[in-house]
Amino acid sequence: MHDKTLILLRHAQSDWSGRESDIDRPLNDRGRRQAPLVGKWLAYHVGGIDLVVVSPATRARSTWSLAAEEFTVAPTSVNDDRVYAASSRQLLSVVDELPSTAQTVVLVGHNPGIEGLVTVATGESVHMNTSALAVIRFEGPWSTVGDADAALTVFGRPPRDFPH
Repeated sequence: MHDKTLILLRHAQSDWSGRESDIDRPLNDRGRRQAPLVGKWLAYHVGGIDLVVVSPATRARSTWSLAAEEFTVAPTSVNDDRVYAASSRQLLSVVDELPSTAQTVVLVGHNPGIEGLVTVATGESVHMNTSALAVIRFEGPWSTVGDADAALTVFGRPPRDFPH
């Protein structure tokens, strides 16, 4: 079996000042500064990303859009309605259905589901601030996340928590 890498990304900081519905809430200024830093870190440290699965929420789509601009060639991305407001178990079912050919996948979503998925996958409890990344590596098919001996290899928010 080949190593798989699942990168969980919580959306960048959103703007609560408007009257938008939750799904339509945009990024605030800080979020628009955070997201490119995530992209820069991913482009430099991860490189080959096979697929990005993004919540349909405006703040998640904007986070990935800004992050993707940091890649020479942006990875393929898809919006998946199931990621919005999903629990860790619901996110696990999304991961279970990832294409077997994908080795490295980024999932852009929300708390508490993203935090919970880290725990389900690795047994470790983390706090996912806005723009935080959790890089999880394991062997086996995507359907074994949660059953596999997965390792949380990187965790934090670029650039503050990671070397450049």
